[in-house]
Amino acid sequence: MWSIFLSGLATALSLLVVDLVVPGVRIETIAAAAIAAASVGLVNAFIKPILQTISIPITILSFGLFAIVVNGLCFWLSSLAVPGFYVKGILGFVLGPIVLSFVSTALSNYLTNHAPAFMRDSSDLSAENPSQS
Repeated sequence: MWSIFLSGLATALSLLVVDLVVPGVRIETIAAAAIAAASVGLVNAFIKPILQTISIPITILSFGLFAIVVNGLCFWLSSLAVPGFYVKGILGFVLGPIVLSFVSTALSNYLTNHAPAFMRDSSDLSAENPSQS
């Protein structure tokens, strides 16, 4: 449960970083960032696999570069669903999801490794101290 919360927090904070770094991406409020994080997660979970499956021939012909277009399309679709989250221009469309991926991964790893003990899964706690097993 806490891992889902930490992942969502990392994505929301990453979206704020994307807003600062990538021209063409704008997030108006922290609440919009939180809702956008949920929207990005839902689009990536449900719509992205369908788009990837449909675009397999184009992705193969482009040596995988079309996957960047699919990623950008999903990022843009998320922005359509959330008021206060805007993606405009080719830089926002292409660089936004790339920066989001790198920053979100780094923040997720940091938050997971530095979370207080009560936020960690019980399997993580037993792995840290094998003498308790």
